[in-house]
Amino acid sequence: MKKTICVILLIFLAIVICIYMNYKQMIMTQNEAKKFNKEYEFYNKEAILGTDITTIINKAMDNNETFSVPKDEKNQYIPNETNSIKIYLCLKAEDKPSPMEEIVQVGLTNFTSLFGEVTFKCASLKYHEKTGKIAEMTFILSKY
Repeated sequence: MKKTICVILLIFLAIVICIYMNYKQMIMTQNEAKKFNKEYEFYNKEAILGTDITTIINKAMDNNETFSVPKDEKNQYIPNETNSIKIYLCLKAEDKPSPMEEIVQVGLTNFTSLFGEVTFKCASLKYHEKTGKIAEMTFILSKY
């Protein structure tokens, strides 16, 4: 009888420990996502300069390289479900947004010299469903 009670208590204790560890991991993941998002949500404003756009593109490119996000045949990052970031820029209201890779191909130095003092605003912000981290940001000219 004592053996049965001990076995049941050990099983119960193991289950409680597993639940606690999963909870602790979930909290750590949420805190990591909040810290990560804070760096990008800083740019979710009505007026940021083109130099800030250059900064956020560099951050996103660095993030994608750090997490080995694959590229397609056009040399553009393929979004994944966890940690990829895409930045889009729209210079005209009727145009479709250009991905950050196209801006990098033209040259960030050229972009900064042309649009460094121009104001943009963050038009949309999307998050990864799986991790809660930022997945996509779209910026448009403020004068629309």
